[in-house]
Amino acid sequence: MTPVSKIMDEELVRRAVIRIAHEILEKNKGTENLCLVGIRTRGAVLAERIQRAVAAIEGVDLPTGILDITLYRDDLTRISHQPIVHETCVDFDITDKRIVLVDDVLFTGRTIRAALDALIDFGRPECIQLAVLIDRGHRELPIRADFVGKNVPTSLEQDVKVVLSETDQQPDQVVVVEREGE
Repeated sequence: MTPVSKIMDEELVRRAVIRIAHEILEKNKGTENLCLVGIRTRGAVLAERIQRAVAAIEGVDLPTGILDITLYRDDLTRISHQPIVHETCVDFDITDKRIVLVDDVLFTGRTIRAALDALIDFGRPECIQLAVLIDRGHRELPIRADFVGKNVPTSLEQDVKVVLSETDQQPDQVVVVEREGE
């Protein structure tokens, strides 16, 4: 993949996470009945960062879980004959809670649809809100984010790559790259 442009560096990612945390608190009027669930892998990292930001702002540690959506994907047979399933860790009751589902990039909406299906298997929340670091458009399903770090217009020939220090052992950044021939 050939980089086209760097759209966020470490500082911009940090600021976006803090802003999202403030927006979540404002929309939900505080932390009561509020929980975070990050979609594995980078969504889970971002959920933990939002949790730390909320703790710094409000002094409250929100319950935070990790959701693996592998078996809920509608393209499961396309990606692998033997998909690798990782642990889901939602060790709190989500019934009647306000859940903020967290992911790195919102694109077609299919990942979020799968995450909604997976999340509902844990209970019936009061509501589910969506927080994403990047919204790149090109929706195929009627899904929108409630909290967005940055809107990035892209073409279908481009990808958005989110690099986080916890998962990639490199400084945080977000880049737009051209897809190589498939």
